[in-house]
Amino acid sequence: MKKTALIFPGQGAQKIGMGKDFYETFSVSREVYDWAGEWLGMDVKGLCFEENDKLDITRYTQVGLLTTELAMLKAVETMEIVPAVTAGLSLGEYAALTAAGKISVEDAVRVIDKRGQFMQEAVPTGGAMAAVLGLEVETIEKICMETPGLVEIANDNCPGQTVISGEAEAVRLAGEAMKAAGAKRVAMLNVSGPFHSSMLKGAGERLEPELQRVRWLDSDIPYVSNTIAELIRDKEKITPLLVRQVSESVRWQQNMKVMIDMGVEVFVEIGPGKTLAGFAKRINRKIPCITIETVKDLEKLEALKC
Repeated sequence: MKKTALIFPGQGAQKIGMGKDFYETFSVSREVYDWAGEWLGMDVKGLCFEENDKLDITRYTQVGLLTTELAMLKAVETMEIVPAVTAGLSLGEYAALTAAGKISVEDAVRVIDKRGQFMQEAVPTGGAMAAVLGLEVETIEKICMETPGLVEIANDNCPGQTVISGEAEAVRLAGEAMKAAGAKRVAMLNVSGPFHSSMLKGAGERLEPELQRVRWLDSDIPYVSNTIAELIRDKEKITPLLVRQVSESVRWQQNMKVMIDMGVEVFVEIGPGKTLAGFAKRINRKIPCITIETVKDLEKLEALKC
């Protein structure tokens, strides 16, 4: 089998109807949605499949999106696809941990429920995020440091796409300075908080006791940490890194390069949308990225077994 990396998107990929065909087709996928609903006392199926105004609220986005990614993962696993490595963007890191065999589905769902709640409550108002296109990350970092107020790099996604996060006025001022410095575009993001900035440090601290209660599992499959962009095999390192992840930058471009350097031959993005596939093309066009967001997409995985 080709050396495969399973990768999972983060918040922003969610959409109504995601995973419904997996629920209707695979018993293993159906069980994930049903169990998640029972564990959390929440209508997770309704949240994901039916029109509602909750799915874009962080408190619920994280539960719905992770449950969907795990339901799709279980269907992929029926095809005997064994990854060499896994990674996920922000909340997608929890799906990556599950795919690497380091956490159970139940623990992942329970923790992400608390994570979404704590992040939502940490900064209910006063924060913002913006995507910066076409400007070097070094220039972005310099402008952030020079801007009055708190503004930081939240995501280094791929060449030419960086996200900044922090106090709303500081993000606005930094965005203006970045446009003046040559950015092709600076777009404010429709989010409910300044995620992956130090304004969320309190949320990470609240999450720590929840992570300490997780029964982390031994496995031979490594995953790549968002926070330090390194392969993680030792389960003892996971909790402190996930605490930091809430309020520190997601180094996705570096995550991808770690996997490329270890010889990954194909990426498989599992979840709604094609966000990570888009990043992958800008990082290294030579390595294909298969996207799995519908049951029909599973046919693409047959080629991996050759």
